[in-house]
Amino acid sequence: MDTKIWQFRKTLLLVLGFFSLCANGWMFWTVWSQQYASTANYYRNGYFVLFGLYVLLLFLISYNNGAYRAGYFRVSELIFAHVTSLCLTNGVEYLQISLIDGRLVPVGGMLWLTLMQAVFAIFWSVLATRIYFLIYPPRKMVLVYQNDSDKYLIGKIHHRADKYNIEDTISIGEGMENVKKKILQYHAVVLSEMPDETRNELMRFCFKNDRRAYIVPSLTDIMLGNASTINLFDTPLLLCRNRSLTYEQRLVKRTMDLVVSSVGIIVASPFMLIVALAVKLYDGGPVLFKQDRLTKDGKVFRLYKFRSMVVDAEKDGVARLATQHDERITPVGKFIRATRLDELPQLFNIFMGSMSLVGPRPERPEIAKQYLEIMPQFDYRLKFKAGLTGYAQVMGKYNTTPQDKLTLDLMYIEGYSLLLDFKILLLTLKTIFVRESTEGIDEHATIADRPIEAAAEENDGKTGAKQ
Repeated sequence: MDTKIWQFRKTLLLVLGFFSLCANGWMFWTVWSQQYASTANYYRNGYFVLFGLYVLLLFLISYNNGAYRAGYFRVSELIFAHVTSLCLTNGVEYLQISLIDGRLVPVGGMLWLTLMQAVFAIFWSVLATRIYFLIYPPRKMVLVYQNDSDKYLIGKIHHRADKYNIEDTISIGEGMENVKKKILQYHAVVLSEMPDETRNELMRFCFKNDRRAYIVPSLTDIMLGNASTINLFDTPLLLCRNRSLTYEQRLVKRTMDLVVSSVGIIVASPFMLIVALAVKLYDGGPVLFKQDRLTKDGKVFRLYKFRSMVVDAEKDGVARLATQHDERITPVGKFIRATRLDELPQLFNIFMGSMSLVGPRPERPEIAKQYLEIMPQFDYRLKFKAGLTGYAQVMGKYNTTPQDKLTLDLMYIEGYSLLLDFKILLLTLKTIFVRESTEGIDEHATIADRPIEAAAEENDGKTGAKQ
């Protein structure tokens, strides 16, 4: 395909997003003018101010939630992003209308509006995705690798065969000239882990020849990617602060943890009671399992979860990871794992301060020790307090490898912001409905392939029984 067409990709997304925004704005205007405006004391110009605020709020929430990223998200993810954005916007707008009117106005109109917009969101997501891939078919790519083990990227990338298509591979062992000739035959190149000198030369070559490069980042790359530019001298500098949260950030983050965990405990209490009864009635075993985990600066704390495995799951004393079809997981356990209900007791961990809402998932000390033997940088994750959810959880899967999760966690740590926390909390809702996020690991996985979360679960049944 002519590479010039790709230059208009953002224009297409802008047009499609503008169409969605206009349609949703029109539906809001129709419902509001018919069911709310006639009973409220607005000046005529106030109609347009309220409408403008609604459209602006919807745009900001939808944009931050990725609702306009057709071609980037799957259709189901796009629909989810749209619906959650609409629910948040309409909820805020309902409160705003009630505040202006001086009373709680009837909610029926906003519910009807949300339903209509949700139906339109489904239609738009399907149509926009089809239009996008009709104009922009999957990119033809070549994978440049150093070791045969790096070919695992092919399987991962082929999960999005609608967007990426690796048609060929070449090893850097075949020589730089052959590699460069191969790159010129494709629209884009994927560079796996390789020596910095080799990768830098290939990156310069891609830049010179207008070839898109997808690069597996190293931990150093992530630190540099979030560095600040200093232009005080005629020689530019990159500043890597390499520090944890400031006092102000810690205060805001802790305040959010307290407020949300308090409300969460109250709201989730009925669900926790039902889950506790279900776990207890199934086999009469302990409701909770308690386990030592690591948090900020390597401190050990006791984590709480609902037990999801049979009692004495490891009665032979051999620790095993949760596999894809693990017979030790009870029927109740399968359900609460899939819906994340087993995580609810951690709201008490957050309230007590040993965990945060968002942060790297806590690891067991003994498992962390094993990972450190392979990845000396593994305890970089301990710069932040452990979290109920995190960047690695919403972007990865249950069976994502420790190296990949470490990379994702470091991206969160280096790029931290309060807005990023809010975004991760919204994306956490999506993972409940995405089955691949709860996949187990392969039964023959090595320590290097062990997912952090699965490793932390390996003693689930035994620990629960002891407690």
